[in-house]
Amino acid sequence: MWHALVGAVGLIMGLLPHVLHHIGLLAGTALVAGSGGTALFGALGILASIPMLVRLYRRFGSWVAPALGLLIFAAMFSVSAFVIGPAISGTGAEVNPGPEPTVDHTGEHTGPGH
Repeated sequence: MWHALVGAVGLIMGLLPHVLHHIGLLAGTALVAGSGGTALFGALGILASIPMLVRLYRRFGSWVAPALGLLIFAAMFSVSAFVIGPAISGTGAEVNPGPEPTVDHTGEHTGPGH
């Protein structure tokens, strides 16, 4: 039962930064927008993984397992932040940052006196 509870807490702590970064009350605020938010939640993810890294070190008696854990975390976080996040939020190159004009005003300015 204890292992299931610890696993559930680890799952929630792993998903929470990513979910809060893209949806919810914090979406769009300066705290989580852009590279600052990515760095903030990356740091929070590393902090949340410290107990797991310590357990890996104790179990295997070497820093190889925690280092592999950090590499896997970095790879998954990078895919999440730089591939999945922009795909969900629609911040790719195809997005027009400004409003689209609804009326063509170029014809008004071509007559005499303009």
